[in-house]
Amino acid sequence: MSAPRRLLIVEDDRGLQRQLRWHLEGFEVLQAGDRAEALALLRARAPAVVLLDLGLPPDPAGVSEGFAALEEILATRPSTRVVVMTGREGREHALRAIAAGALDFHAKPVDLETLNLVLERAFFVSALEAEARAAEAAGHRPALPGVIGASPALLAACRMIERVAPAEASVLITGESGTGKEVMARALHELSRRRGGRFVAINCAAIPPSLLEAELFGFERGAFTGALKQTPGRLELAQGGTLFLDEIGDLPIELQAKLLRFVQERVIERIGGREEIRLDLRIVCATHRDLRRAMIEGRFREDLYYRLAEIEVVLPPLRERPGDAVLIARHLLETYAQEQGRPILGLAADAVRAIEAHPWPGNVRELQNRLKRAVLLAEGRRIGAADLGLAPVEPEDTLELRRVRERAEREALLRALARTGGNISQAAALLGISRPTLYDLLRQHRLRD
Repeated sequence: MSAPRRLLIVEDDRGLQRQLRWHLEGFEVLQAGDRAEALALLRARAPAVVLLDLGLPPDPAGVSEGFAALEEILATRPSTRVVVMTGREGREHALRAIAAGALDFHAKPVDLETLNLVLERAFFVSALEAEARAAEAAGHRPALPGVIGASPALLAACRMIERVAPAEASVLITGESGTGKEVMARALHELSRRRGGRFVAINCAAIPPSLLEAELFGFERGAFTGALKQTPGRLELAQGGTLFLDEIGDLPIELQAKLLRFVQERVIERIGGREEIRLDLRIVCATHRDLRRAMIEGRFREDLYYRLAEIEVVLPPLRERPGDAVLIARHLLETYAQEQGRPILGLAADAVRAIEAHPWPGNVRELQNRLKRAVLLAEGRRIGAADLGLAPVEPEDTLELRRVRERAEREALLRALARTGGNISQAAALLGISRPTLYDLLRQHRLRD
């Protein structure tokens, strides 16, 4: 028998409480009317997900009590996933709640169908994170095929991909440009039941909006000037396999409605055609943009977001993956040297120090570019810092206690941020320090502005 999906609803409106309890019958529902009651139930019953109204007594017209409750919930039980409810005018409150550690938000008045999607996603994320923690406790496994690295943040993302790949859930991969989102998407495809089908990729930001619809949905002969023959779109080409929509955050709003219809009904019509074409494929998306902000600002459809992001995998930037930059650099150096027929022996000691010290704003893509150029232009048998275009870094005395402590402290900060997805409240709780102390440490180690 599966464990109950325990949901705590923190809402002081008794009428809305009853409505939510009646509608959310698929969950084991707990209810609280204020912060104290919510924290008591949190400690006693350990719900996986909390649905939190920001307007709680004694400040039902404001949000101060709701944000205090959010902070205490996450400090008490960092693994709890919180969905906040805000008024339609509460755009800034929703963004503030996400920044404070909430997983998601839902605007009032409540749309029960959309709320159910949001909560299902929250429970799915909670279950995956629990499995990832269990796997971590049992010992790390290597990264995915094609993925190089051994940092805890990267391995956590890899375990998430492994867990979700066999399912048919839609996956959104987020992260800065150059972090390897397409590599992760390909790994997900290869681990899925659709690996025998095609992996078809399209970059929504690289194609002019006027052409993107034809690229996605295809067109019939004569549909427009230049349409000389019937042409299938990327959706049709991915039949039986996986369609990877890179930079989905740049998809024009007018195309989002058409994509939503496909996601819901699994049928398309080519431009200029009348025949409905039924397709069976999986959609994986990626973006470096903040889709929650875009959704709040009306630039991305809320209903489309929840259908494309049934599970979200966050890829950490290279600067938050201790040791991975050198691992990747050595692999790339060997690959590029073989491709170019250059007798390169490896990285010089000053190159290793420079790679470890560089913040890599362009992430793995920047590292690739620097290594490729160095292999082509280097005159010696080993790649040095100068060949990479990086400033030299003086060697450190690794036995100096102060520096050892600084490195250990920095690594602990990075691990805590990686495990909590960058959530300050949860990271502070994990480290056993206050939020102000954590902010001070992050500034000292130049991990935050």
